[in-house]
Parts: sequence; C-alpha cells; structure tokens
Amino acid sequence: MKIKKIYLPIIIATALAVGVLVGGYLNFSVPNRSFTSNANRTKLNKLIELIESEYVDAVDTDSIVDLTVNGILEKLDPHSVYIAKNEMEQVSQSMKGDFVGIGVNFYMYKDSLAIIKPIENGPSQKAGLKAGDRILYAGKTKLFGRKLPTDSLFSKLKGEEGSWVNLQIYRRSEHRKFNVKVTRDVVPIKSVDIAIMLNPSTGYIKINRFAETTYKEFKTGLLDLKRQGMTQLIVDVRENGGGYMEIAAQIADEFLKDRELIVKTKNKKGNVDKTYATSAGNFENGKLFLLINENSASASEILAGAIQDNDRGTIVGRRSFGKGLVQKEMPLGDGSAVRLTVARYYTPSGRSIQKPYDHGLDDYNSDFERRFVSGELFAADSIKVADSLKYKTKKGRIVYGGGGIIPDVFVPMEGSHGDEALSLLMQSGISSYFVFEQLDKERQAFQNLTFSQVLDKLNKTDVYFNAFKRYISNSGLILNFDGNKERVKRYMAAEFARQLFDENKYFQIVLKEDPMVKVVLGKKKW
Repeated sequence: MKIKKIYLPIIIATALAVGVLVGGYLNFSVPNRSFTSNANRTKLNKLIELIESEYVDAVDTDSIVDLTVNGILEKLDPHSVYIAKNEMEQVSQSMKGDFVGIGVNFYMYKDSLAIIKPIENGPSQKAGLKAGDRILYAGKTKLFGRKLPTDSLFSKLKGEEGSWVNLQIYRRSEHRKFNVKVTRDVVPIKSVDIAIMLNPSTGYIKINRFAETTYKEFKTGLLDLKRQGMTQLIVDVRENGGGYMEIAAQIADEFLKDRELIVKTKNKKGNVDKTYATSAGNFENGKLFLLINENSASASEILAGAIQDNDRGTIVGRRSFGKGLVQKEMPLGDGSAVRLTVARYYTPSGRSIQKPYDHGLDDYNSDFERRFVSGELFAADSIKVADSLKYKTKKGRIVYGGGGIIPDVFVPMEGSHGDEALSLLMQSGISSYFVFEQLDKERQAFQNLTFSQVLDKLNKTDVYFNAFKRYISNSGLILNFDGNKERVKRYMAAEFARQLFDENKYFQIVLKEDPMVKVVLGKKKW
C-alpha cells in the first residue's frame, strides 16, 4: 500500500508527537498511601469476579482491567497514562540511564539477529563481536529463522550483572561460525548524544531526554568544552520529549545566577512549589543558544522557559510541543503503574505553556497536522498567539503562554513545503537499516578506509542514493528525492560514518549544514 506524498509528513510527525505524549513525563516521589474503597470501586471488582467465574467463554481479565484503566485515564488528560507491567522494565531502564545486557545494537535482518554495532567498551565488544555478526543461538535458544518479538530477544540477551551467556555467532565476512562466552554487564544508555566544539569558541551539546544520568553526562560535557576554550554554547533539545523535571532544573542552574527562578508548580490544593538557581553554575555568563522544535516537550520546555524568561539566552527554532502538566508515577501493586497528572508547571514569568486538551485526545494529537496545514512550520507569522496570555521576561520582553515556547529566532523546517518528511525519514531507523544492509554487502570495501576516504567514496557516486530511493520505494513510501539529493546524501554519509566510526563523526557531518546551527553561527540571516 502506498502512502500519498501529501500525507506522509503528517503521518510521520504525528507518530513522533504521540511518542512525546507517552515518553515525556515529569518525576515526583511516589506517595505512601492506600486506595480507599467505595461502592463504585466495589462494583467494578464484583464485575471482574463475575466475569472470571460465570462468563461462558474464557477471558483474560487482566486485559479487561488494562482497558478499563486506560479508558478512565483518557477521560482525564493526554498525559495521564497507564504503564502495563510488561512495559515497566523498558520504561524504567530508559529513565534510569543504563541496563544489564551484552551491549549491542541489533535488528532482525531477513531471518537473523544482526549486530548493527557493538556498544563501545561494552561486553560484546570486549568479547570480540563485530558489526555484521549474526547471533544464531543464545544458550540453547535458537534466534534465527523465527519471528521472535523484540522483547523476547531482549530477554534472551539481558540478565543479572556478572552472569554470562554462550552465543553462537556467524561472521559473514569470514564465512565461519564460532562460539563465544559474553559476561553481562551494566551498559549505559546515553541521554547526552554528543558534546563537541563546532569552532574554536562554540560548543554544542545534544540532549535526547532528561534521565537520571543526564545531568552528570551534561556537566561532564560542559566542563570538557570549557577546557577547550568555549565561550558560547548551543544546547540542542530538538525531538526531546522530556523526562525528570529535577534534571532539567539542574541543567538550567548551570546557566542562571543565584536565586533566579527556574520553574514553579501548582497542585490541586493550590500549593505552589518554586525551584530557584544556586550560585554553583558553571556557565552563567557565556553566550547561550537553545534549539527547540515541535517535538521538544515537558522538561525541555521547562529548560527553554527558564532561559527565555530570565533573558539568559536565545531560543532558536520552532514552537515547542506545549506540555505543562506534571505527572507522578504510582505503582498499582502488580508490576504496573499509572502516571497521573498532579500539578501544572509555570515558567518564571508565570506562563502555563500547556496547549488545550478539552476537545479530546484525537484533537490533541492532531496539533502537528494543524501546524503543518497552517504553514506554521515554515513561517513565523503563521504562529497563532493569544493576546490575552501576554507575559513579560525579566527585562520586559513580551512572551506568550497557551501552547508551547515560541522561539526568539524562528527557523523553518529544512526543505520546501511538502518534502519535510524526508529529514524525519533520514534520521529514523529506516536509514540506519539501509546503511547496515549496504555495509553488509561490501564491508571489506569500507574496512580500512579513513573518515575522509569514506566521504570521498560516498560523495563521488550516486550509487547509494539511487539504491536508497529504490529501498524506500519498495517499502511503499513516495517521497521527493530528486529535489533533495544533497540532503539525502548528507544524512546517508552521516549514518555510514556513525556505523563505521562513531557518533562524533555523524554529528560532524549533519551539523555542518544544520539550518538552526547555521543561524547561530551567523551563516544564515536571523
């Protein structure tokens, strides 16, 4: 089935936005309370018992309860969500910032579990595994020729720290099978993708979420860039759906002066909690730029609001997602949990940036489509603001509440109106899988090449560009490639560099032509 070109951007970005709804949340301590009982709750319990004991067919009552909980939460707001017990481990690991396993990036290629790349200094790399290796068996469990779900594969490869697993490997480049014993260990899940110098004075830090380890990762990168002579910093929270509010506040504290307000929250009882900066910031005076887009949400918006309202730096990009609700995670006793909205947060000027949700979840999830249709993603004057929601920054600049952070400097989506889905696609897993498959066919041809030689090999030919066009076409998607050849080739070269070298090389390529970065560096007009 082919997807018409005009709808593809909406489909892709709406999916991203839905991910923000589920993935972006704020953390508070779990309350120590029991749930009281009343007649309606007793009625619900009685109904479940009757279904279990009397209903004519066998029914999975756990699934009924899950549906009931989801139905109740959907009536509240878009960010109060239920997390089933089979999802809790993955969610918790993502926000904890590490997991115990063998340390590989993989996917099911044809009928085999293929290693895209072992994680640097992880257990698999230490055991000698390489990109392109197939894992045939984990212990006595056969992993090839079967349609195993991803969570099942993870369960075979993860385990207790210090435990080991025997793997049978097929190394395609050498046409041989061998066994290897891999000792499981703690594997970090990076929340700071990169911290690099773009030029002798400008540093760049990319944050993909606000997890437990994010502040430590961020501070390490910040101090390293300062040692290299950084005097201005670009912090990138594009596509960052949020995370722990405390972590965002800690990062804001690095930029704000003592006693400057970072964020305030207000709960049902009217209790207001304020978070202030301390005197311990490591970058309180240098030039600061924060990059945001339509999928920057929650904790990303707390950071952006604190920077903007205190007139500390320049917000660059497009209007952020618009999530100003605070969730508290509460266990339900069976391994599942609920994230319930318990407060609203406000930026230092008093803004609530939560966009309206009173017309239901479907309408809420259609916000990206409205932005796309209205032209807001391509022109700043298409952003609708409510004059009744005017606020003033510390220096008296006018800012607006009511639905996201509006940037100080607007930068449109890359490409022309109608082909913006291409950039999203090039940064997705599809691009990664395509590059892996190309390398899998000719890994030896790339094996001993330097970074510059790889770029020369890719840039002097359209072979890979044309192959990617066919790859996407065969998947049923219709995109405008011919008018975007240079952009496609740039992202493709970056993905080759990531798989052959490291994350640094990926960002060296993509940031060189990044529209927002070019604006900050003065290579494009404001």
